[in-house]
Amino acid sequence: MASARFLHQSTLHRSHLRPFHKLLFAAQPLLFSSGSSSSAPPSRRSPPPPPHDFLKPCEFLGSWKLASDPREAEARLDRLRKDYSKQVAQMRKEYSHEMEILRAEKQRKDEAKREAIRLANEKRKAAKSAAAETLAAQRKVFQEEFRQTLLKERAEKLESWRKKEQLREQKKTEKKDLLRQQSSMWISEENLDKRILEAIVDTTPL
Repeated sequence: MASARFLHQSTLHRSHLRPFHKLLFAAQPLLFSSGSSSSAPPSRRSPPPPPHDFLKPCEFLGSWKLASDPREAEARLDRLRKDYSKQVAQMRKEYSHEMEILRAEKQRKDEAKREAIRLANEKRKAAKSAAAETLAAQRKVFQEEFRQTLLKERAEKLESWRKKEQLREQKKTEKKDLLRQQSSMWISEENLDKRILEAIVDTTPL
């Protein structure tokens, strides 16, 4: 009975509020028209929103009718409770199904995002590894060229040193030969007086 009284009071309350809502909705175009006339018209108007699908009004609201027999009222109230429980259970089932679909969709999007991040990381790592391999190969080529340059310079320096040594030995040998040739014309101390006397007498060059 208390539920029936609550439904009846809610119905009366809604019937009293209806004229106020009508006045409010009737005044809204005037407010919007005055606001739109005072402001400058926009250069581009946004497209109108798609029509909203409202739910059907609840059949329980305003459906209670007073009964003369209390037993009949109790039976009707019991039927209303059962129907309401069935509809609530159905709505909960639909809500659970929708939430499961949303959860699965979110999980699918999260997995796709993680997969995209993983592929991007693998691609970045592969590019980094390829760049490191290229840099290592370039460094190896540079080191080999540098080593060959050092070997070439060392060989050139060694060849130059050998030529200088050969030239020095050649000059030394020539100097020894010249000194030997010159020493063959030298006069010993025992024959020095005799040769001086002969030079004075014979006036021949020494």
